[in-house]
Amino acid sequence: MRNWLAQHRDAFGRAARRLAGSPVSTLLAAAVIGIALALPAAGEVLLRNLLALGSGVSGRPELSVFLATEADKGDAARIQARLRRTEGARSFRFVAREQTLERLRRTEGLAEVLDSLPHNPFPDAFVVEPADASERSLAQLRETIAAWPGVEHVQLDNAWVKRLAALLGIARGALLALGALLATALVVITFNTIRLQILGQRDEIELSRLLGATDGFIRRPLCYFGALQGLAGGAVACLIVLGSLEAVRAPLTELAGLYNLAFTLRDPTPGDAAALLAAAAALGWLGAWLSVSRHLREPRAGAMPAAPDPTR
Repeated sequence: MRNWLAQHRDAFGRAARRLAGSPVSTLLAAAVIGIALALPAAGEVLLRNLLALGSGVSGRPELSVFLATEADKGDAARIQARLRRTEGARSFRFVAREQTLERLRRTEGLAEVLDSLPHNPFPDAFVVEPADASERSLAQLRETIAAWPGVEHVQLDNAWVKRLAALLGIARGALLALGALLATALVVITFNTIRLQILGQRDEIELSRLLGATDGFIRRPLCYFGALQGLAGGAVACLIVLGSLEAVRAPLTELAGLYNLAFTLRDPTPGDAAALLAAAAALGWLGAWLSVSRHLREPRAGAMPAAPDPTR
């Protein structure tokens, strides 16, 4: 066991020294890998923030029942009584026109406009949560309430949440496909890089094989080289994602404030960064392993051809 650990430690040191010996090519390879990994990583962070934004809004559809502007408190009381007797209405709440006016008055840029109006233009309203969220039941409940005296308009709210969820599902599928494509590209990049390393060390590898070195002994430092290269690319990807989030944080916060949304851009967690680094290192190791294995399967230079079978 101690000998096995010593071999891995020696292979790791040889790979690290080889990377440090060519800093320019190492940085360029890490930049290419980092950019490839930053695209799906940034997309995942964006999707997570959008899901967090959508989770803050009720996913159940709601009906907004707007009363006629000339309706009085008696009309509102009669509609409230009918809503209590309606089986399709699970719950409801009353929104007075004064509440609507005051809420909009706090919106930037609307206070002066509302103060210039001669009277309150907003009607009283009820927000109804249906018992059944199926499209057929919603349509039936909407038609029923719209036919009541004193009701001006019935609007279905929060249907956009379902559309947002569907769009996010499509985006997640596309992101997974993009991630798989870029992961394959990372393996190919590492494969070619290690292939060049092998060509530069062909004589050293052949001499090691003649001296009895096993395939694992030859493969080990090159696999560590690929893993370290992938790890460096993963670190670059983390820096790109964090820098991009910091660049858009202030504009997004300002935009959310204009729409009265309590939205805070969430950074990747340390677990996310560790997963990205581990995936990058694993893909680098895989690319190196495939490249070395391909070379080891090739016929040795100068090897004697197999003798013909005398029985044939």
